Amino acid sequence: MKITCAALIALGSALAIQTVQAQAPATPARPAAPTAPARQAGDRPPSLADPTTATGRKVDISGTWNGGGRARPVNSENYPWTKENFPVLNERGLAYQKVFDEALAPKYDCVPSTSPAIQYDPYNMQVIQWPDRVLFRYEKDDQVRTVWLDDRQPTVQDYSLQGFSKGHYEGNALIVETDHFLFDITGFDDYNGIPSSQMKKVTEKYWKENNELKMTLTLEDPMFLRQPASYTTRWLPLPASYELTAWECDPETSRAPVKMMVPKYK
Repeated sequence: MKITCAALIALGSALAIQTVQAQAPATPARPAAPTAPARQAGDRPPSLADPTTATGRKVDISGTWNGGGRARPVNSENYPWTKENFPVLNERGLAYQKVFDEALAPKYDCVPSTSPAIQYDPYNMQVIQWPDRVLFRYEKDDQVRTVWLDDRQPTVQDYSLQGFSKGHYEGNALIVETDHFLFDITGFDDYNGIPSSQMKKVTEKYWKENNELKMTLTLEDPMFLRQPASYTTRWLPLPASYELTAWECDPETSRAPVKMMVPKYK
């Protein structure tokens, strides 16, 4: 039988390849990827309410808090602004305060309070902490404020009565900075007739002390104030089972007191 040169060459190549493969060391087996330990009974599952998830720090101010008369003096012409911390108004602020007419207060049209008044209103509040935000739910006016903990930035659509809030954890406290407010004729203080402007900036510091929630609020508004104004207040804990009561403001009922007011202007 004749064997061609091409067949001999192909046969020699095949024998060479088999020899090399036989001499090559075996490829070591790849170690198996580690697996997460199985969850044991009683282990706490990851929770969206855990403030350490995004920050690595434990600053727990969550819960439902009593902001009524048992916790602090009820807001009035003298609280939370006293002789020691009463805001120093510029000429524009003094002029607005002088001509203020109580009958025009937006609250009589069910318009919610804004900072720095809503934090001191004598009602309860709930704080909910998530990894990327903190929610403040106020019994007063059914308001919810969102404090963003991520790096998002406000837009022109974010101007509102409650503004745009960003926060971060610092030491044992939550720091909240808010701007992008709308002008409000009673935006600073309803009882003293002081407005607030779109230039208003509010900084809040929240921390827990002796099972109480405390806050120091600092307000800047160069449109009406000569210097920043500040007050400190507290909330007392409420039972975990407490549920906030719906505000349900009725415009007609809310407007009724205006009819009994002595007119300031005729």
